[in-house]
Amino acid sequence: MAVKAVHIEVVSDLTTSAFLASLQRFIARRGIPLEIYSDCGTNFQGAASELRRLWSDPEAQNSVSNAVPCRWHFNPTAAPHFGGLWEVAVKSMKTHLKRVIGTQLLTFEEMCTITQRIEAILNSRPITPLSSDPNDLRVLTPGHFLTGAPLVTLPGPDVTQIPMNRLNRWQLLDQFHQSL
Repeated sequence: MAVKAVHIEVVSDLTTSAFLASLQRFIARRGIPLEIYSDCGTNFQGAASELRRLWSDPEAQNSVSNAVPCRWHFNPTAAPHFGGLWEVAVKSMKTHLKRVIGTQLLTFEEMCTITQRIEAILNSRPITPLSSDPNDLRVLTPGHFLTGAPLVTLPGPDVTQIPMNRLNRWQLLDQFHQSL
């Protein structure tokens, strides 16, 4: 939480199995976290129980070499304000989504694309300047801690002034992204 990097996953439902699948995707991209902080949602509680059961099995521990099981920290019941840092990230994500999508219906793939683009924008927030030179505009961002470099996107033509009904689906996502 020191660098406030954001990882957003789109899931098809709010079940424990859907959360575990999203956790597997997270681990595949970012590695096993040492600690997980969450609210007391039933899908998170179920996932924590499943992971505890898995890590108590000696055969499972032997199959994952040099991995340390993560510790799960839950907010107190009925205290969402304890998740201040990640709740602010969720609020920022929702604000961007509502502003650009509006009433547009997206496929699952389109939703994943736009949320990951918003994630990259949130992870491009400046933390501190990279040098004390006032002419050097480069800054350290959460993205530097994730990839070792600033996060960039593929360039494309400006489609912000084209009416939505004249755009194909990919151009529509580009328009969403450009209007952030």
